[in-house]
Amino acid sequence: MIKKKEIESLLYLMDDPDPFVQESVQQRFVELGESAVPLLDEYRVDLKQPAQKEKVSDLIHTLTFEGLQADFVLQLEQGIKNRKDLEDILFILARFGNPTLRTASYKERLDHFAEMVAPSIRYKLDERKKAKQLFKFVFEDLNFRGDTETYHNPANCFLDQVIERRVGLPISLSQIAMFIARRLDLPVFGVNMPIHFMLTFIGDKEEFLVDPYDKGAVVSYDQCYFFLKKNNIEPRPDFFQMASDMDILIRTIRNLIHSYERQEQLHKVEDLKALLSTAELFE
Repeated sequence: MIKKKEIESLLYLMDDPDPFVQESVQQRFVELGESAVPLLDEYRVDLKQPAQKEKVSDLIHTLTFEGLQADFVLQLEQGIKNRKDLEDILFILARFGNPTLRTASYKERLDHFAEMVAPSIRYKLDERKKAKQLFKFVFEDLNFRGDTETYHNPANCFLDQVIERRVGLPISLSQIAMFIARRLDLPVFGVNMPIHFMLTFIGDKEEFLVDPYDKGAVVSYDQCYFFLKKNNIEPRPDFFQMASDMDILIRTIRNLIHSYERQEQLHKVEDLKALLSTAELFE
């Protein structure tokens, strides 16, 4: 059984100048594997210095990435066929930012959100009213909103951290709306528009675009065309088609790569590129 004292001793020896000692410490952590993670995480919480916290966080990442990667590949092999599968693999990806993540608790929070808004949707038979009530609930009542201060923070890409912080990127805010909508059998999907990810409601009689970064405001195709042209992108009809679940997964990973590149955490960039390459094989 691993003891906290051994973990503390190993972490202390990680700074030893002797290469043999460092190699021995690394080998011991490899032997301990993920079984050392709970104690490492407990130790990390008590650290005061950011540099020390980062060192332990990097170690936890090293010890857990192989397991994350295996679960990621297994989920891909089983197929990403619907929004539930997409939710499952995005929670696996969220372990990249939080290796000790308890996925079930965050799925329960999404369940709870759906239960909260269900009564107000159940008795509104008009499709547009149902959709507007959902988007009002997500973007006004729950106050999920765009991160305008630290846009490139990796936390804006991880599903659990977006739920916790209530801020994110257009694509991660869209995921929240989509996964609540899934629980309510509402046809809300993503639109993989360049630069700015969008939402679409595709009902039997209604179909319209929604901007997740503007409190769920309904927008026209003309507005999107103007936005793209303003950003020197020639609009194309396929930019406004419903995104596949794999499109959403791959774009999320690419956003993470960009975020970690800006932070110069190149070892994490390489791990994310490995996940991206795997996902693209199943595209």
